[in-house]
Amino acid sequence: MAEANLTSKQPGHKYKKTGGEADVAPNHLNREFRVTGPNQVWCSDITYIWAGTCWLYLAVVMDLCGRRVVGWAMSRSPDSELTKRALTKAYESRCRPAGVMFHSDQGCQYTSLMFRQQLWKYQMKQSMSRRGNCWDNAPMERVFRSLKVEWVPTTGYASPEQAEADIPRYIGYYNHQRPHSSNGYLSPAEFELSVA
Repeated sequence: MAEANLTSKQPGHKYKKTGGEADVAPNHLNREFRVTGPNQVWCSDITYIWAGTCWLYLAVVMDLCGRRVVGWAMSRSPDSELTKRALTKAYESRCRPAGVMFHSDQGCQYTSLMFRQQLWKYQMKQSMSRRGNCWDNAPMERVFRSLKVEWVPTTGYASPEQAEADIPRYIGYYNHQRPHSSNGYLSPAEFELSVA
């Protein structure tokens, strides 16, 4: 960047005072974002994307080892059904691993009985960020920031169909081509192979 006379511009943030741990699950992860192998810790969150006439909600599940997106789902409703579908996709795509720690924020989609029963069925340990503390789930926030800065059009998509066709392309690029500084500039897929 220095050779090209470029500088990085980071957006400023104002954060509210954070709260405590959830009654549903404590913050087991506690910002320990370095893990030694796949399927030890998964993180998840939801973001929204403008799609011409409505908001689409994207739920993503990421394996903290290598920062690979292992499951995702889109919907016009940000409910527990959305997060449950993303979790199921991750669980099936990773050959049904047991003993995974699942970390998220304290959103109602993750505290609902329906979602917690799904975690119990998959034998996963639930961990939750402290209330209003985005740093407790920073790797997931980074995924969404990369998606919106690098890929999603500035004015959003023209239609839900366009968004639904384009977002999977970014996930493929993110997993197989995009270098990550936390991976020594390997893509998530390459990094996973290097630790296997």
